[in-house]
Amino acid sequence: MPESLTILEDLGRYETRAMHGQMPIVWDRAKDFQVWDRWGNCWLDFTSTIFVANAGHANQHITDAVKAALDADLVHSYSYATEIRASYLKRLVAAAPEGVGKAYLMSTGTEATEAAMRVMRIHGAKTGKGPGIISFDGSYHGRTLGAALMSGTEDSRRWIGHDDPNHHRFAFPFQRPCGDNTDWAGAFQAELAALRDRGIDPARDISGFLLETYIGWAAAFFPVDYVRALSDFAQQHGLVVAFDEVQSGFGRTGRLFGFEHYGVEPDLICCGKGIGNGLPLSSLLGSAELLDLPETGLLSSTHSANPLVCAAGLATLEELERRNLVAESARKGQRLLARLNRLQGRHPDRIAQVNGKGLVAAIILADPANGEPDGATASRICEAAMRKGVLFVHTGRESIKFGPPLTITDAALEEGLDVLDEIVDGLDGGAAA
Repeated sequence: MPESLTILEDLGRYETRAMHGQMPIVWDRAKDFQVWDRWGNCWLDFTSTIFVANAGHANQHITDAVKAALDADLVHSYSYATEIRASYLKRLVAAAPEGVGKAYLMSTGTEATEAAMRVMRIHGAKTGKGPGIISFDGSYHGRTLGAALMSGTEDSRRWIGHDDPNHHRFAFPFQRPCGDNTDWAGAFQAELAALRDRGIDPARDISGFLLETYIGWAAAFFPVDYVRALSDFAQQHGLVVAFDEVQSGFGRTGRLFGFEHYGVEPDLICCGKGIGNGLPLSSLLGSAELLDLPETGLLSSTHSANPLVCAAGLATLEELERRNLVAESARKGQRLLARLNRLQGRHPDRIAQVNGKGLVAAIILADPANGEPDGATASRICEAAMRKGVLFVHTGRESIKFGPPLTITDAALEEGLDVLDEIVDGLDGGAAA
């Protein structure tokens, strides 16, 4: 909108460009699965503000809970006790898988992954292990120093100036789209053998593993046999397994937590984004044995567990349960993936792969001329969708991701996918330009 240009220009003038990169619209309000600007334009939101608004934008029950917390004249309490904090932690631990006994509340997902690294290393030191952490190429665990060191892309670590020799990365085990007979347990053992060849004993020099439940940019999940082999090895040698559930948690994948698709029990679970449905809340979940390893006060943070975010977190859990949103994510996800697979069937030269579970999915774009990754076309599709009233996740590379609020109606889901079909079907004729 021409009227929005002044706002966009002010952001360009006064804000770091590192904050930019999304479609050029100015949000005015968002409700459930729709977004409006101030001038009457409306979009279907297939981003959930990047997998945050799982229970829908401005969910009334959650908004009412936050308003009640404000009206109670207790906005902040540092680490002093509050009743809402106790109520929320009790409900959060009860909702978590068996084996979770305690939680540590923070503000962002990157804090959760850093806390997991600290707990893994404290546990390793206590049990005679080295400080090594194994993560995966292509993964993303946050922007702070420790989280960046665990992330799997060079771009996310280059600013640090060095790689920590105690951080190791395995190749992510991408599955082939059609028919895959790979020995994935053997592939995991091969990675361990490569470590040994470098003089690193994974049973002695490693404290734990950190897995992004699915590789974020591609919505690509691990092969089940690979994760089970990793989990078995960790249990055999007393190593900690942590899952980064910042994107995948709280119903996004059709399960409360995405790791449930693998049939394993992690030692630590890093939560963020959807846990607070828009409020700055994150958590590290784990056994009492692990989470009580740090000394008293060592993990406290200024804004951790303040009454506002605890109220939002509690209300989010209540909404997920009351509206059966985890099961709805699984059901609607079947429709989403079926539509994307049909689209790929019509354009196998352009859509190299369809990934996802529940209400998170991605299509991977390829150049029909040479099969190379096609980030330019992915950007064109996202821009064309914006012009037609739908917001897809613009990753800035050869993928487009889809993650609407779990509350989206079937009709709205189909309408957004109709727009995608129209754009991709018309690419060669220039309709998406």
